[in-house]
Amino acid sequence: MVFASLVFLYGFLPLLLVCYFLVPEKLKNHVLLAASLLFYFYGEPVYFLLLLFALASGYLYGLALDRFRGSGAARFVFISSLCISLGLLCYYKYAGFFLATWQAIIGAKPAPLRLVQPLGISFYTFQIVSYLIDVYYGRVAAQKSFLKFALYVSMFPQLIAGPIVRYTDVAAALDKRAASTAEIAHGIRRFIVGLGKKVLLANTLGELCQAVSPSGAGTATAYWLAALAFTLQIYFDFSGYSDMAIGLGRIFGFHFPENFLYPFISRSITEFWRRWHISLSSWFRDYVYIPLGGSRVAAGRFILNLAVVWFLTGFWHGADWNFIAWGLYFALLLLVEKFCLRGRLEKWPAFARHIYVLFFVVLGFVLFNAAGLSDGLGRIAAMFGLAGIPPADAVTLYHARSYAVVLLVAACGATPLPGMAVAVLKKCRGGRLCLFFVEPLFLLLVLLAVTAYLVDGSFNPFLYFRF
Repeated sequence: MVFASLVFLYGFLPLLLVCYFLVPEKLKNHVLLAASLLFYFYGEPVYFLLLLFALASGYLYGLALDRFRGSGAARFVFISSLCISLGLLCYYKYAGFFLATWQAIIGAKPAPLRLVQPLGISFYTFQIVSYLIDVYYGRVAAQKSFLKFALYVSMFPQLIAGPIVRYTDVAAALDKRAASTAEIAHGIRRFIVGLGKKVLLANTLGELCQAVSPSGAGTATAYWLAALAFTLQIYFDFSGYSDMAIGLGRIFGFHFPENFLYPFISRSITEFWRRWHISLSSWFRDYVYIPLGGSRVAAGRFILNLAVVWFLTGFWHGADWNFIAWGLYFALLLLVEKFCLRGRLEKWPAFARHIYVLFFVVLGFVLFNAAGLSDGLGRIAAMFGLAGIPPADAVTLYHARSYAVVLLVAACGATPLPGMAVAVLKKCRGGRLCLFFVEPLFLLLVLLAVTAYLVDGSFNPFLYFRF
């Protein structure tokens, strides 16, 4: 089940809201957990028991770490807990890749291991691992209630695609929370805006990407247009999902962390990664980069630390060489900024810094979206006319004109401009009065447009289900 579906919008969610707000306070966690498990089972019945095993394992290991804290057994329990959690992730997500790589090294006949990646395993594994690490180091006390621990990990808004929520973010709300009318209204607004970003913008950009993605022969313009369309598509796809998750959390009284802060307005690659997929970047920073020594080490060790983090970041997204290359590509850019552009980048004009960021980010997402490393490198070569193809054709120009309005709306929507316009209106009485009537109408129209799009059965992928 996905948020952008008629089953969720007009079946699952309304029924859950009725049940949740009708039951007494002491039963709200029970209702939300039951709904979350049903939500997962609907989308992934085959691996439902695997989720239950992960929940039971994380809960019991948390109690054991709390019980043996300070003793010699604590380290053994901690290491074994990580082996279980990360072992499941490695087996289901990476075993096929490791086997294929080994077969290629020894020259054996390929015999692929056909495993289907369980839905959301990358996200719920990282939540369990962060919880276990925090318990081991005494940052939090182990959760004694299995119900509350299971709800923390499997809460349906963020279960299958994040944001990656830390236990400390929701610990207090698991015990007691109260969603006011203002909070619920804010959550509904955030959810509908995210839904519109996902369905009306990301899906339409996906259609453009498919229409112009060259298969075999193509043109340099087609490759560039496909690259730009995909870069905007993945932003609105994932940030839209994050908005929906944050909005749903707010309706039920939870405050999930922000995951995107207008990354395309960044003036450096370093800043870009402070604004893009923040929950993942901060997870690797706190649980990998800083324990390795961070930046307060010798230059050689710093380079190694950064390479390890970005290798893992790329590998987390997918079991293929193009994802590893994508991660190391950004590691290289960050190192260039650190050692070669330090102090110089700030002297560039703002527009030049924006172009610099967008140029390298778009190239990075070409690698990210490729069918493999060779395909990604081939696409980049074609973008610069190194594949012996013509620069443009009439079909690509036709698609560019046809989708020009969508591209313009998406480009503006990826900046703070809409929010700034609303902020200006709120400063004057007439503007506030206008928003009072216009905002509900706008949200209703977005919901109706999304519904019409889904009823039509149009193109409706979700990119981050792959990861």
